[in-house]
Amino acid sequence: MTPAILYKVGGLGALLVVCQPASPTTGGARAQVATLHEARAAHTATPLPSGQVLLVGGMDGSGGGLASVELFDPTDNSVHELGSLSERRVSHTATLLADGRVLVAGGYNGEYLRSVEVFDPTTRRFSPAGSLLEGRSGHTATPLPDGRVLFVGGVGSGWTFLRSAELYDPGTGRSEAVDSMSVPRESHTSTLLEDGRVLVVGGHSGRRENMEVYASAEIFSPESRRFEPAGTLGIPRHKHDAVELADGRVLIIGGADRSDRVHYETTEVYDPRTATFEPGPSMAHQRYKIAGTSVLLPSGDLLVTAGAEVAELLDFEGWAFREVPGRFPAAYRFAAAALLPGGDVLVTGGYSDSNENTAGIWRFPGR
Repeated sequence: MTPAILYKVGGLGALLVVCQPASPTTGGARAQVATLHEARAAHTATPLPSGQVLLVGGMDGSGGGLASVELFDPTDNSVHELGSLSERRVSHTATLLADGRVLVAGGYNGEYLRSVEVFDPTTRRFSPAGSLLEGRSGHTATPLPDGRVLFVGGVGSGWTFLRSAELYDPGTGRSEAVDSMSVPRESHTSTLLEDGRVLVVGGHSGRRENMEVYASAEIFSPESRRFEPAGTLGIPRHKHDAVELADGRVLIIGGADRSDRVHYETTEVYDPRTATFEPGPSMAHQRYKIAGTSVLLPSGDLLVTAGAEVAELLDFEGWAFREVPGRFPAAYRFAAAALLPGGDVLVTGGYSDSNENTAGIWRFPGR
């Protein structure tokens, strides 16, 4: 029988029961290995070339934005404060550039932000790096093979849902408009394909009774600078996740319907060769508000970490999910995850169903 260990979870007054894996390939959840200096959700976690992970901004416990920045070091599971951004940001993006710097763009702090900052890991400082054409929050940012970054959709000034997209050049700090999508999208996903195009899936526009959740998908071509239709999901989804698999297909994971009360355990697979979606393997747990928390492992398997109290591993060869031993204290939403050197996976922050942020940092063995 696999032994269990009890660990106190900092700041939550609860105990986390973690089952030690039976073998190194079990993918078991380790205990909380560290604690953030500030509990946060809707932040970003970006792996640096050094193997460290940059944790930026997010939402504090009262719903406001954070300017604070932290650095996780996987060699000793330590967390270091790195000062602050020039502006508080929640629902921003952070993109690793080809030169090892990190581009932090947009977000919300009472205003929809156009400003862009870049983090230099050699100086450990942020500096201004131009601006977006439109203030954006809840958008996506996708680094392209030529070094530019594609920003898509989100919400802008006046709570306007955006169809627009723009290409940012980190060499000049300038952004230029490209063709717009067919519909405005927030809570969508954007995934770089093997051929350099970008697949945009699902999302929504509108609020409450006026909300529309999309089953549609579009593909952006950097050559034509246009979006084209790219098939239709089996069901409309938003607040889902999407990951390119080892064979070049894209797995669409979980999400919710327009009521936000129906959450999905189902997945769908997009094949860029046929521009079609087909059903994928189902998870044991329903999950939403999980964008960026599913991580492709060096083995080709996929670890889905957030949105439920139990993580799940997709065995690529067996094409089925199985639960990973161990539990989180809550089904954290808007957490952030990152792949560490050697294949481990880091999961940080998020908020519970009772809207309580966590400062927890967990580490999953990836091998």
